[in-house]
Amino acid sequence: MELFLDILKYLLVFIAGGVAGFFVARHVMTKYLKKNPPINEEMIKALMGQMGRTPSQKQVNQMMKNMEKYM
Repeated sequence: MELFLDILKYLLVFIAGGVAGFFVARHVMTKYLKKNPPINEEMIKALMGQMGRTPSQKQVNQMMKNMEKYM
C-alpha cells in the first residue's frame, strides 16, 4: 500500500510539472512572438512584389491586421 502511494505521489508531481511547464512555455513563446513577429511590413511588400503586384499601404495594413488576429 505504501509503494502505491509513493508511485501515485510521483505520478501527480510529474503531471503537475508537465502542466506548469506547458503554461510557462506558452507564455514565453507568445511574449517572444509579440516582440519578434515572424513577418513584418517589409516582408509583405517583398512577397507581393515578387508576385508582380505593388501593394498600397492600405493592403499592407490589412494583411498585418490579419496576421495579428491569428497570433
